[in-house]
Amino acid sequence: MKVGFVGLGKMGLNMALNLIDDKWDIIGFDVNEKVRKFAIEKKVKVQNSLKDLLARLESRKIIFISLPSGEITNHLVDELSLNLNDGDIVIDSGNSNYHDSVKNYKKLKQKGISFLDCGTSGGIEGARYGACLMIGGDKPTFNIMEPFFKSLACESGYIYAGEAGAGHYLKMVHNGIEYGMMQAIGEGFDILQASEYKFDNEAVAEVWNHGSVIRSWLMELLVKSFTLDPKLEKIKGKVNASGEAEWTIEEALKLGVPVPIISNSLFVRNASQIEDSFTNKVVSTLRQGFGGHKTFEKDGK
Repeated sequence: MKVGFVGLGKMGLNMALNLIDDKWDIIGFDVNEKVRKFAIEKKVKVQNSLKDLLARLESRKIIFISLPSGEITNHLVDELSLNLNDGDIVIDSGNSNYHDSVKNYKKLKQKGISFLDCGTSGGIEGARYGACLMIGGDKPTFNIMEPFFKSLACESGYIYAGEAGAGHYLKMVHNGIEYGMMQAIGEGFDILQASEYKFDNEAVAEVWNHGSVIRSWLMELLVKSFTLDPKLEKIKGKVNASGEAEWTIEEALKLGVPVPIISNSLFVRNASQIEDSFTNKVVSTLRQGFGGHKTFEKDGK
């Protein structure tokens, strides 16, 4: 089974390499020439256009999308709807809004093209060595692609979530929870930073990650960050938001479910655009650690 990858950035390239290690026939494309060249250096088979990519695939074409959510992904789905045929399959692995995923599913289904929305967690490391996947769409299409998802995921790391949109809905709520967890960790270390004691941040994060109730991959990432920059002096306490926590809060309001922790974590991120707190330094370095998200250096870059 050949699979065409559209989008060879941080996540797309690492997922491609993950699958190539497991003997999948992956052919990639990215609009950015530098990204294509880098993928070629990593031994990924790359085409120079979407048209060339589609020509290299089998009679049942399978396209795996790893692009920014919103207009870019939706435009690609529109283009694919004009160039794919009955029985072909499109998988969106980005952080798309589940409403968009439902629309894209319906749009493609009118032409007999199957669509799966795949929420993807685990950051760059998960993409490379085993991700956590949440998949929505028609069950028969999932069944066809299950060996693919099994190869891409870590052990016990994928779930068929239900009908179209369910995968990205799960990922939306997952990211809302993630916001709250990182905010709590950041605030805890802010207290330590302000206290009369001279705590070793790296040592504290290390011991908390061995046997404590709050041990986690996030704490492991924090140990690495403190090893490189013990007081996070090289970065600003400025944290961007991807949008998924906002979607989670909107959904909670619609359903009448109180989400004060998730809501507050988003408000703090918004406030971080004009502040420079140690809490936000911690959250910023955690986002950089798991997802390669940009940190803001002290010189303003």
